[in-house]
Amino acid sequence: MLVATWNLENLYRPGGKFGPKDKAAYEAKLASLAATIRALNPSVLGVQEVGDPEALTDLAGMLEGTWHTTLSEHADERGTRVGFLSQLPVAVTADEDRFPGPLGPVQVSDSGKPVARAGRGVLAVTVSTRAFFFDAVVCHLKSKLLSFGGGRFQPRDEGERARFGAYALYRRSAEATLVRSLAGRLLKGDGRQHDVVVLGDLNDEVSAATTQILLGPPGSEIGTPGFDKPDKGDAQRLWNVAPRIPAEQRYSRIHAGRRELIDHVLVSRGLLSLVTAAGTGVPGSTATALPSVEDGDPAERRNATGSDHAPVWIRIER
Repeated sequence: MLVATWNLENLYRPGGKFGPKDKAAYEAKLASLAATIRALNPSVLGVQEVGDPEALTDLAGMLEGTWHTTLSEHADERGTRVGFLSQLPVAVTADEDRFPGPLGPVQVSDSGKPVARAGRGVLAVTVSTRAFFFDAVVCHLKSKLLSFGGGRFQPRDEGERARFGAYALYRRSAEATLVRSLAGRLLKGDGRQHDVVVLGDLNDEVSAATTQILLGPPGSEIGTPGFDKPDKGDAQRLWNVAPRIPAEQRYSRIHAGRRELIDHVLVSRGLLSLVTAAGTGVPGSTATALPSVEDGDPAERRNATGSDHAPVWIRIER
């Protein structure tokens, strides 16, 4: 079984404010996405940036066999949301956007008005096979791309940039806390009754503080001396599979010419023991050709073919 996450980048039907300008551009995008998904052949694919639910249905219709689409009901201001595209039937167990108490609202702009909800919902489903079942969580945390008052993507000065960078970090941290809280509940307390995989565009790299929030107790990450020494913390831990990805593939986006891994797969202990391989792009590839993106209005890439992200995947064998 292959389980993956992929930011589809601006998946809208044509004609709207954020989607492709015409049918030809839309069909080219769908064809590119479908070709990658066929090569990937995931049993479960967590997806981000689905702007029109019907567009995900259109994409599923271009794939061979039976595919199920499941989407969060909580979209951001552009209408994008997370979801699943899967060859296995899934059952929704949670669709949440409110920060868990006692975590309070966070400031997100100079207006000072706080928010108590994530920009996009966090969706959890149960995946069942004849051999076993597990819970999958898909998320898309607040971007490091900063937008300022009046729809600007450039600050008036460095003080404004610093403030809005802090606001984005506040929100991304709170959203990571929401994901961590949900994963902890799904683990059913001792981490032995339910296996959990978290899939998502975390908009930050492996060592970032927001990404680290998801792991749980420190000290047993892959590649550390404590990895092969089970302890009481294992029941609540999630392991980021990034170190299992070959070094030459260890990126999912290129920003200003720099490769970065901001899309992640994290698994609980039971699933970690079943992971036989991990990678980005499609299995068998050595590296993924991606465009280098810059800070600015994401709508500028509305007519782009494919996605500016690479899929991140794991293979599970039981």
